[in-house]
Formats: sequence, structure tokens, C-alpha cells
Amino acid sequence: MKITDISIKRPSLVIVVFTALTLMGLLSYFSLGYELLPKFSSNVVSISTIYPGASPNEVENTITKKIEDAVSSMENIKKINAVSYESLSTVIITLTDKANIDIALNDAQRKVNAILSELPEDVKTPSLSKFSLDDLPVVTMSASADMDDIAFYDLIDKRIAPVISRVNGVAQVNLIGGSEREIQVSLDADKLQGYGLSVPQVQQMILGSNLDFPTGSIKTQSQDVLIRLSGKFQTIEELRNLVLTTAQTGAQVRLGDVADVQDAQRETEKLARIDRKAAIA
Repeated sequence: MKITDISIKRPSLVIVVFTALTLMGLLSYFSLGYELLPKFSSNVVSISTIYPGASPNEVENTITKKIEDAVSSMENIKKINAVSYESLSTVIITLTDKANIDIALNDAQRKVNAILSELPEDVKTPSLSKFSLDDLPVVTMSASADMDDIAFYDLIDKRIAPVISRVNGVAQVNLIGGSEREIQVSLDADKLQGYGLSVPQVQQMILGSNLDFPTGSIKTQSQDVLIRLSGKFQTIEELRNLVLTTAQTGAQVRLGDVADVQDAQRETEKLARIDRKAAIA
């Protein structure tokens, strides 16, 4: 019997079937799960290593090749891409579809840790990460103001950004643009040599003198008072007057004697604009 004959001779059956299909369709529609930003994870592991001041060729020979050789023995590798930049090494591992990205990330971490002793001393600890859409920005906000650029950046960075980062669901807040304050110390090589100083010595003196650390506590019958030594520089003049050494004549050699210390702005790498005006995004 053809479908057309059944439809004509038994219309009630057709109505029941189509009613059931409609109800099932509505039930399926309302039970569908959906997300505005569905979770998506790609089987890609990236390894980034910073080697300050190194040329691309030096980065290639001392870092990139060693990391590439170390992770090449991992399982389920589809391909490995390695790129060496100035001061930066990047190794990207693409895994097969059957690979478990979390297990692969841990495996790569173990293999990189095994060769850390073979890397140059000045190299920063390699950073491993897996690609995820959750790491991509979903909201971009921009702000501008008629105030000093450095003061405006400090306002956004130290007061507004922390408030936004505490909003439920916010994983990270990144700033683009603006003028960040930077204390620049330009050393004079001839003066350093004349006083018998080296750049690492001056660097260590600055770092060692710009510290806050606890020194203990005083307990009384009613309270426990913590004592903390505050040694951070508060002004540029304090930094300029930092004593580095004592000359043969007995005079103190200060940082300002061998360097030009300026309260300046960090070199801008990224720009943000609103209606052609400088802004922070």
C-alpha cells in the first residue's frame, strides 16, 4: 500500500504521526545545549623562551634546537614548527587528533625541565601553554582622558584594571597603549672604568638597595607589632644618591656620578586610539 493511499484512507494516523514528530521536534529544540562561546581546544602546545639580548642565530643554536630535540620524542606528534627571533625562541608542537592535550603538555614540560641545565644562564624559564579559545579576548574597552599620560596609565593599571579583573568570569585583563612610567639609568662606560665598577655590579647594587623586607616582631602583653624595613626608593634623587663604592680619595661614588638617571616613559610598542586620540584599550 502506498503512502498516498494510507494518507487518504487513514487521515487520523497521519495526524497522529505528524503530531508526534512535531512534539518530538519541540522537545529536542528546547533540550538543545548551546553556548555563546563554546569551549574549543586545539591539539597545539607552544613553548616560548626568552633570551634577552641574543641574536636569532644564537637563539637558534643554544635554545631552539635543544628544545626541539627534547620534545621530538613525544608521542602523537603531527609536526613541529620552530622559529627563532631576536631574544625569543618559539617551538609549536601540533599533535594528532587522538592525542590528549593535557597529558602532552605535562610530557613536554618534563622534557623541557630535563634540559634546563643545558640552556644559557641568562635564559628565562621556558613557558609552555596550550591553545584555547578561552584565552582570546571577548570584550575590548577603550578609555581616554584629558590628563597626564603617565598618570592616566597608572590610574587604569593600578585602580581600574584590578576592579575589572575581579568581575565574575573575567580571567585576565590586558592593557594596550598608554605611556607607562620607566626609570632609565644610562651608565657611562668611561666613568665606570675609572672607578673600577662594572655594569653587573651597579645592577646588583640597585636591586639590592630597592627592597622591602620584614625584620621581625615585638611582642607585648597586649599586641604583636611587626617590624618591616622599608628600603624602596621613593624619589629619583634617592636613586641618584645611591652609594656604589668609595674612591681612593675617600669620597663616596654615587649612582649619579656614573650614570644619567631620568624619570621617563617606557618605549611604546602598541598604540590604541579613539577618534584619532591616544587611548588605552
